[in-house]
Amino acid sequence: MFRRLGLSIYPDNSKFEEDLAYLKLGNKHGFERIFMSMLEVTEGKEKVAEKFSKIIKEAKMLNYEVILDIAPNIFDELAISYDDLSFFHQLGADGLRLDVGFDGNKEANLSFNPFGLVIELNMSNDVAYLDNILSYKANKPYIYGCHNFYPQEGSALPLEFFEKCSQRFKKQGIRTAAFVTSQTAQLGPWDINDGLPTLEMHRHLPISLQAKHLFATELIDDVIIGNAYASEDEIESLGKINRYQTEFSISFEERTSDIEKNIVLNNQHFRRGDITQQMIRSTQTRKDYKNVNPAHDNKEVFQKGDILIGNDDFGKYKNELQIALEPHSDPRKNKVGSVAKEELILLDYIQPWSKFLFKEV
Repeated sequence: MFRRLGLSIYPDNSKFEEDLAYLKLGNKHGFERIFMSMLEVTEGKEKVAEKFSKIIKEAKMLNYEVILDIAPNIFDELAISYDDLSFFHQLGADGLRLDVGFDGNKEANLSFNPFGLVIELNMSNDVAYLDNILSYKANKPYIYGCHNFYPQEGSALPLEFFEKCSQRFKKQGIRTAAFVTSQTAQLGPWDINDGLPTLEMHRHLPISLQAKHLFATELIDDVIIGNAYASEDEIESLGKINRYQTEFSISFEERTSDIEKNIVLNNQHFRRGDITQQMIRSTQTRKDYKNVNPAHDNKEVFQKGDILIGNDDFGKYKNELQIALEPHSDPRKNKVGSVAKEELILLDYIQPWSKFLFKEV
């Protein structure tokens, strides 16, 4: 399934001009979907319609998919029925995220709404919610899943639980989404905003690493910035991410040769299918590069994340590229660089035959 980047906006807590500028910035860097919160509306149906339709119209002109986040109180506030979604269609929305679920049959019926609105489900519970909905023969192409975000420090999901919740949706072929958090943005739906990630481990990480991690799990299709407004540097960094394979940020050793840099940077790497615990092996390079490779930086104990290339003393393994997973020594290998320390968590996702790349920073 193709992968996308998304933004969040909060029209009841923001100014139209600032939201529009944000959407234009995201569009410039390849963002394709919008999470738009309606949880805070209090102004009555007519004013809500005017406010939201105005920004949604602009979003659609920029080719965004727009999903509105709603809860049961919104229907009471706007005096509308779950059985008639025409109000949201008239706003120009593409779908509705149900912050609170029903009995399964209701969601299944909603997925057959005559307006073709996507029904997006809350993914952040490890229960058979989705299975129940699908058992009522829901309109599966119009069902999405999206995790929650968590404004309070310490309240977001642990990784193992996140994986279990996400796998329930992924095994059914449902489009999935999760949130990352800007380190500069201050705007969210509530008065508490310690960041808006789905995963607690992401709360204080660089935003590009958060997104790399979510894509590396192969459980998330759409990565959305939870808070607004992310900085232009953050937006740009996300726009440059390789969404389909892990691209490690690395630094080179001073004595790394041009040939070694070429091996690292200018090849499509993949891990051998018969894996080893000690290192990740990219073996095609030893077949493609017959160049002389003198020994250097080969006397130390290699650490996790060190990038190694076989030197002239390594026989048939000369110019094979490896990434160390465990400390070890071998003078037949040159240390040519290292994966950025904060990206070591991504090494766990390089499985047999996984493709990966490197980018010098």
